[in-house]
Amino acid sequence: MYMYEKYVDIYLDALEKEINSLYKGEVLDTLYIGGGTPTSLDINRLTRLLQILKKFKLSDNYEFTFECNIENTDKEKLELLKYYGVNRLSFGVQSFNKNMLKLLNRDYTKEDIFDIIDTAHKVGFKNINIDLIYGVPNENLDILKKDISLFLKLDITHISTYALMIENNTVLSNLNYKNIDEDLEYEMYSYIKDKLVENNFNHYEISNYSKVGYESKHNLNYWNNNSYYGFGLGAVSYIDNYRITNTSNMRNYLNNRYEKERAYEDKKTQISNEIILGLRKTEGISLTHFEKKFNVKIEDIYDIKKLIYNHMLEEENGYLKINEKYLYISNEILCEFI
Repeated sequence: MYMYEKYVDIYLDALEKEINSLYKGEVLDTLYIGGGTPTSLDINRLTRLLQILKKFKLSDNYEFTFECNIENTDKEKLELLKYYGVNRLSFGVQSFNKNMLKLLNRDYTKEDIFDIIDTAHKVGFKNINIDLIYGVPNENLDILKKDISLFLKLDITHISTYALMIENNTVLSNLNYKNIDEDLEYEMYSYIKDKLVENNFNHYEISNYSKVGYESKHNLNYWNNNSYYGFGLGAVSYIDNYRITNTSNMRNYLNNRYEKERAYEDKKTQISNEIILGLRKTEGISLTHFEKKFNVKIEDIYDIKKLIYNHMLEEENGYLKINEKYLYISNEILCEFI
């Protein structure tokens, strides 16, 4: 354990050094801590991380999200997060079903999920997201329906739902599990959408639903193709049209060699990304904003008439968007579009 703690301390020192050397003092609207397991830190090291993050200047209407694990989040840690200004939590729940959780190698129960969400409410958190995975091997529609029903009982403001994709050389792949039938996956996607919308959740992005006013500001900044910092191992930044990927090599990182790759995105690439990311949102892309940003109209670059004629794309209130009926196959539409 001592060696583990030693390396955590060294990493936190390196993270602070990277932030101090690269952050230019801009006022930020969002701060997101995750893509990992920050609540696995003990209380002292979690405090150290939060003190490092005080370096960032946040706007008056900021969103400060912290990813939490069910297994290692408790009242003391939640109170600490609240004290340091965290105002949004994201829990990687994945499922409430014990068999699905076991398959996903999660060591908690639905009772544990309800207990920690209840604790978060009592500590004072109102803006809470959970991640839910569907399409798990051996899952059926009844299991999914129970998951969504339990989610709705949590009385929280946001849910991200992702279909499980079993990639080669992963644990599930090595155990000979296969992706579920595509028709069943689509049925699950449709059920999630219909049930959540029926319960006053706004389907604002392909995989994301929120109560009004609780959309993820951080993710919207990404889908709007705006700039952002990324700090830490493997993090990605998008600054001044450069896509910068950090090293995942700890030795390099500790020796101040943060960057693995830096790629300049020309106007053509920027426009492609604007389309690909913007059409993930159910409201789509503002045609006025697009023309102002790139000094060109979308229809002058891409032939969108066929997709509009086929009702796959729609123009509505100055926005170009994917027809809600075809969001599920958005990748196919984007391929044809681009």
